[in-house]
Amino acid sequence: MRDAAGTLVFVEVRKRASRSHGGAAASVSHFKQRSIIFAARHYLMRLPQQPPCRFDVVSVEAGAIEWLKAAFDAA
Repeated sequence: MRDAAGTLVFVEVRKRASRSHGGAAASVSHFKQRSIIFAARHYLMRLPQQPPCRFDVVSVEAGAIEWLKAAFDAA
């Protein structure tokens, strides 16, 4: 998806019934982030030009939805 400024947004959606083990957003570990970044790079290699990108996390917990924009970066 692209935002209004043309930035390509990769979104990881995580759901947890409760925060007893850190919550949905906390479940996007360093290892999971590396996996998402690897997949994003693979996708971007196919494009003629690489647009600006960001990585967001949407967490769903006990019916509440939180969108964390720029939750992590590829650096």
